[in-house]
Amino acid sequence: MIQPVILEKLAELPESLQTEVLHYIEFLIEKQAKNSTQEKPTKRGGLGIWKGTVWMSDDFDEPLEDLKDYM
Repeated sequence: MIQPVILEKLAELPESLQTEVLHYIEFLIEKQAKNSTQEKPTKRGGLGIWKGTVWMSDDFDEPLEDLKDYM
């Protein structure tokens, strides 16, 4: 396991650096807790997703007035 190695290396550090290591560990724990509690966005998709939110003119498929000369 890695824990004995970490404790061994930690014991070699002066107390001021051990305090920094402790603060970093606490930061990592907070970061992990924040990431695990965040809601993951729900996937939406498929047919009909825009139904009722998009309006399209009845003459949408008709040629534009500006292009009638070219037809």
